[in-house]
Amino acid sequence: MAVTTAAALSLTACGDDGSNDAGGSAKGKVGVILPDTTSSVRYESFDRPYLEQAFKAAGVAYDIQNAEGSTQRFQTIADQMLTSGATVLILDGLDSNSAAAVQRKAQAQGVKTIDYDRLALGGVSDYYVSFDNVKVGEELGKGLQKCLGDKKANIAYLNGAPTDNNATLFSKGAHNILDPLTNYKKVAEQPVPDWKAEKAATIFEQMWTEQGGKIDGVLAANDGIGNAVISILKKNQEQGKVAVTGQDATLQGLQNILDGTQCMTVYKPVKQEADAAAKLAISLIKGQKGETNGTTNDPTGKRDVPSVLLNPIGVTKENLKQVTGDGFVKKEDLCKGAYAAKCKSAGIE
Repeated sequence: MAVTTAAALSLTACGDDGSNDAGGSAKGKVGVILPDTTSSVRYESFDRPYLEQAFKAAGVAYDIQNAEGSTQRFQTIADQMLTSGATVLILDGLDSNSAAAVQRKAQAQGVKTIDYDRLALGGVSDYYVSFDNVKVGEELGKGLQKCLGDKKANIAYLNGAPTDNNATLFSKGAHNILDPLTNYKKVAEQPVPDWKAEKAATIFEQMWTEQGGKIDGVLAANDGIGNAVISILKKNQEQGKVAVTGQDATLQGLQNILDGTQCMTVYKPVKQEADAAAKLAISLIKGQKGETNGTTNDPTGKRDVPSVLLNPIGVTKENLKQVTGDGFVKKEDLCKGAYAAKCKSAGIE
């Protein structure tokens, strides 16, 4: 476990003054750049409001913007934030190169940076806050194993974007669990560019054709990819006969689980992640050290980044009510119409 002492900076940028508490005065401003609105609904629906709530409660000035999937926009927003006096940046980069470039620019201006949700390889971030992404992959692997059981099975892997370090870690975790199991045979594996569901559908259709439909389980890296796989299985009247995983506990993913077309997802309570990042940023803005609970290796930058790592939760029909209980997906949205009876049978009332 690494405990890192951040050098106390003199933060004199022209952000709003925050409230005074026992930890000192919060002077400065936190800039947050979220990556997009398409790869997952979480960023605007959850990360933004949770971060806003935490900064408002601490009386800290903040600016939260979304790069809308554009690395150029990501750079432009970062430049604007640095010019307008941000003293800490929380960055959820679209890819490592563009995020690392922003970090180097911030570092040159004495601004601290926090990698949020995914690590910018080769970057110079001071901290990293995320779920333990190898554990996320292991939950995917365990989930697929539970769905398939001990029978002989052919498995296809649809990994996330090759430019996203998280996708590499998810895949590593899944292989940690599934590779030692000799009753399972990997018949196909491919990354999905930009996490795009339509690309996942094309890739999986090719896999299905090449294997003559002899695929028993699909390790899909998130719910969007899982849903794309299910669409191809439906086209071939095979939905519900092939075990499909997912991640993010989206409304669609949870409804697929209730339908029996997806066997599990991975729930990452975003509030924990947003609160951890906000707490770290608020400490830095006050010139204090950041509290961490581990380190994460950056193989490109050949360094260990002080990290706050959180635990993901594998979700099946049995514990699906935890997601609605937390308010991550609203019960009234999940249990509409035909899903009312399915929710009841899953203990969601």
